[in-house]
Amino acid sequence: METADTTPHAHRNGRHTAEVGPPPASSQRVLELLVHGVGGTTPEEMLGDPRIQRITGDDTAACYRRTEDADAEARPDAYRDEPVREAYCWSNLTSGNSARALWLILLPFMVANLAHWMRPAAPPEHRAQRIYDVLVRVLALTLTVLLAAAACEIALDLTAWQCAGTPVCADGKSWLGFLSPANSGWWSTPGRRLALAAVMPVLIIGFLWWLSHRTWSAYESASPPPRDPGTSRDTPTHQRTVLSLHGFWYGRRLVARLRAAHTTAGVLTVAAALRIATAQLDRRGGADPALVVTGRALTALVVLLAAITLVIVWRTARSEAAPDDRSDRLVVRALPYASLGVLALITVHTAWSRPGAHSHGPLPGASAFGAIAVFQSLVVLALAITAWFLQRAAREKARSALNGMAGPAVALLSCAVGGVLSGGVAQRFADWMDGDATPGQAHAPVPGPPVLLSWQASVLPVLLVVVAVVVLLAAVRVLVVRGQVTKNVPGLYDPRERPDARRTQRIAGTIARAGLTDAAPVLVAAIAAVTLVLGAGAVAGAWLTDLAPGRATEGAPPVVHAAAETAESLGSWLMSAGVILLLTMGRRAYRDHSARRTIGILWDVGTFWPRAAHPFAPPCYAERAVPDLTWRMATWTERFDGRLVISGHSQGSVLAAAAVWQLDLVTRSRVALLTYGSPLERLYGRWFPAYFGPAVLTGLHREMDDWRNLWRFTDPIGGPIRLTCEDGQRIDEGPLRDPLAFGRTLQNPLPAQILGHGDYQADPVFETVRAELVARLGPEVPLQRPQTPQGSSGRSSA
Repeated sequence: METADTTPHAHRNGRHTAEVGPPPASSQRVLELLVHGVGGTTPEEMLGDPRIQRITGDDTAACYRRTEDADAEARPDAYRDEPVREAYCWSNLTSGNSARALWLILLPFMVANLAHWMRPAAPPEHRAQRIYDVLVRVLALTLTVLLAAAACEIALDLTAWQCAGTPVCADGKSWLGFLSPANSGWWSTPGRRLALAAVMPVLIIGFLWWLSHRTWSAYESASPPPRDPGTSRDTPTHQRTVLSLHGFWYGRRLVARLRAAHTTAGVLTVAAALRIATAQLDRRGGADPALVVTGRALTALVVLLAAITLVIVWRTARSEAAPDDRSDRLVVRALPYASLGVLALITVHTAWSRPGAHSHGPLPGASAFGAIAVFQSLVVLALAITAWFLQRAAREKARSALNGMAGPAVALLSCAVGGVLSGGVAQRFADWMDGDATPGQAHAPVPGPPVLLSWQASVLPVLLVVVAVVVLLAAVRVLVVRGQVTKNVPGLYDPRERPDARRTQRIAGTIARAGLTDAAPVLVAAIAAVTLVLGAGAVAGAWLTDLAPGRATEGAPPVVHAAAETAESLGSWLMSAGVILLLTMGRRAYRDHSARRTIGILWDVGTFWPRAAHPFAPPCYAERAVPDLTWRMATWTERFDGRLVISGHSQGSVLAAAAVWQLDLVTRSRVALLTYGSPLERLYGRWFPAYFGPAVLTGLHREMDDWRNLWRFTDPIGGPIRLTCEDGQRIDEGPLRDPLAFGRTLQNPLPAQILGHGDYQADPVFETVRAELVARLGPEVPLQRPQTPQGSSGRSSA
């Protein structure tokens, strides 16, 4: 590996490696700050030494050095030939014990939050920007309502109303005996059963509030940069990004406001479920007029608080220009407590004695699931129209995923995942409560969950067939691309090496599979389109027939009836299995390092962004990591008047770029950036063009000392940046050869490993590029580069 020939690499890049200049003067200190990527890397591995010492930080995230380098600044002459190496380890921000796998239950909230950041790269002052923000936040609010409604379905409807009120179902369940009407106990009336069961959904909402508050104190409350970030007046407006604003990574007040609104929405959903049920009981039995009047007054309070909640969500917006640490108004802080007070009054009203009241059939208000689904579809449609207007106004459209429709597509998928999770838990709970009977069938002792959930379960097998077809097409694409690449692989290596067909096909197959990342928009578009059509069909079928698919097709031809029953039964199990599989994958990802690398990139992309839409989403680790890196770079360069190379791998390169954006102009001009295996353009630039598009990446490079990016064809995550410097020199160094040697040679007697996304440091080109960056860091503050001439695209031809 050490003697691998790098001549083909230099030739493919269109540039030859220059002779590395003299090292910096002894008075000039240089720090190399290493930032690891997905899956986490220990500081011992990053520094290549088991003896390390923490320089600054805590057990969650910290900077480390080798023990012998801990006092490097006091011995500058010892580091004339190389920089001081320091590793920033942030893996504990996204990993931990297997209990964190429960965060995957919050997946719909995280996906909805992603939709907020997937907007097209339109000017910030465009009027549709505000509409886009509001629509995403309203959609996120419906997901909280859906979660609370699913909890009410299990606790209030299936348990307290249906099973506990039916002796056939309650028999054999000792924990339900005191609720059964057969015992004529104090808790046996329908209202008191509902009042007691309401504790469970309230506890779930309370747990989400606690989890959000706990992570809010640890993540959203990090200190802003020591000095205001700057942007040169010479940098064009379209090359600036909100990631360079002082308050971007400080979302304390926004999350607090949204948490209050979503907590209130969840509590009011429980209150509304109780009110709808007792209103029907009062209409049936000719209840006391005082109860009726009190119930209407409580309903008015619920509507009033719901309206206030919507206004807060509507008016809440991110304050990115400066950190917003002001306290909220009293009405915002008091809103969750007011909703709990109203819920307490409604609970007392529900538990009030109503002689002759009994439960029959499903709980009134079960049609709310259909109303939620329809409302979510309308919001997604409005979001798509808004995104279309933003895309028309966008300056850069070529590499934008789904032509600007990524946000609406992902928002639709968040609703679908929320429906699968809520429906799967309800279906499996109903099957467990009902024993051998199938809920919703004519012979079942209880009606079971709402009909819409059965229809949604029935369309799930069809959706999986579509996904299987897309996966099959992807496999065919891999075979085709592998065949095309196979003939080019031997030309990348020494022609004196003996050809090996199996080795060639393996390398070509790795390249073909890595290229599937670029086809991800096709998969997302197919799933979103089919989900929209099947979801609309499920809502229509449930509303038109008011029967489960199996019963609704009893008069149809036998083939149709058999298919409907099969789809219903299979879909119910698939929805339940989906929940279990999600938890299992999450648990394995946090315990198994290899699984962490496979699943981690999607999770780390999702939790990179601040919680701008949903406060119950998993916390944003970047709101701790980016300020950490910014503080370290700013304080070290100021204290020691030094220069710095920040070196980021994979997701660490995104954190590094975000941290550089947060520096003031003077500090930023003293920093060079080295990225490798970076998803900055391949993932972030395509899916988040407003924040990582070519224009803003060009602006980043103009305002710092230098930037180099290493990439490979075999890397499924990292890729080229596709930018060219103003002096004509490319940012990208690649594609690097992988493996470094084709076959067995005198220098490499054993077959070289195909490295893919890892071990970029093993390539000699890495050390060459790193040395070039260090040599460029002179003692004087570099002058800013001239602006790109008008008409230059700034795009690389690589």
